[in-house]
Amino acid sequence: MSNSNGFLFCKLVRIDQTQQIIIMSKIKIAIQKSGRLNEDSVNILKDCGISIDNGKDQLKATTRNFPMEVMFLRNGDIPQYLRDGVVDIAIIGENVLVEKGEDITIVERLNFSKCKVSLAVPKDFNYTSIQDLEGKKIATSYPNTVKSYLKEKGINADLHQISGSVEIAPNIGLADAICDIVSSGSTLFKNNLKEVEVMHTSEAVLAVSPKISASSKELLEKLQFRIKAVLKARASKYVLLNAPNDKIDKIVQILPGMRSPTVLPLAEKGWSSIHTVVEKNKFWDILDELKAEGAEGILVCPIEKMVL
Repeated sequence: MSNSNGFLFCKLVRIDQTQQIIIMSKIKIAIQKSGRLNEDSVNILKDCGISIDNGKDQLKATTRNFPMEVMFLRNGDIPQYLRDGVVDIAIIGENVLVEKGEDITIVERLNFSKCKVSLAVPKDFNYTSIQDLEGKKIATSYPNTVKSYLKEKGINADLHQISGSVEIAPNIGLADAICDIVSSGSTLFKNNLKEVEVMHTSEAVLAVSPKISASSKELLEKLQFRIKAVLKARASKYVLLNAPNDKIDKIVQILPGMRSPTVLPLAEKGWSSIHTVVEKNKFWDILDELKAEGAEGILVCPIEKMVL
C-alpha cells in the first residue's frame, strides 16, 4: 500500500496467529560501480530528488527521499543480476545489453553516456570496405556483438576475446583490427588507430528484471515519472522575449511551444513579453527568425524539472 506521499509501500507478513510484522518494500537498482556511467547515473537519481547514502568503496547503499536500495556492480555483471532478479532495475549501457542481455527489457532511454561500438584498424591499413577484414584477426571485449555483425555482412574472421586495453592489440601483433567503445576517438588516435565501421550506437538505458515484483513495478512507475520530468527539462529551455504587439501572431507561429506561448503586456505601450518552452537543439534554428520578426531582449533559461 502507499502512504500520503504516494511512494512508500509495505506488506504484511504473518509469523503466527497473533503477530504480524511490517516489511517496507524497496526497489533495488544496479548502477556501474565506477567511471563516467556511475557519475551520470548518480546525477540523474540526484536530479530526481534521490540522494544515495554511501561511503567510499561501499557496494550497497540506501537512499533518502525514495524507497530504494542501490548496488554498485561491474557493468558486465549487471545483465545476469537482472536476469536472476537480484536487482529489479539497472542503469546500464545499451552496448552491454546488446552483448550480454538481449533478453532484458529496456523501459527508458536516458540520453547520456552516449558512445559507439566500432571496428578500428591501424592508420596504415588500406581499408576500403568490411570485406578487407575477411580472414583477419580481431581483438575485442564484445565477441557476441562482433560475431553477429560479421555474420550479417558475410565475413569470416578470427576473434580474440580480451578484457581491457584492446587498443594495444594491433601494436603487439595480437590482432589486425579491434572492436571497442568509441566516445571522442582520442584513445584510438593515441594508439595509431582509425575507426572504420560503426556497428551500433549506444547510450545509458533503464532496464528492468523479468522477475520484478508487483510492488517494485509500482515504484518503478513513480521513478520513471521523475526521470521523464528530468529528461524533458534537460532537453528544453525556457525562452522569454519582448515583441511589438503587431508582430505577436507571426512570432507565436515561429515558436514551437508546449501548447501555446504566454503573452503578457509590458508597461511600455504597444509591447508584450512572450514566454514559452523550446527544445534546446531547436533554439538556434529559430533565433534568426525571431529577430527578423522584431523580437528583442531574448532570454534563455535552464529548466530544473518539467512535468507534462
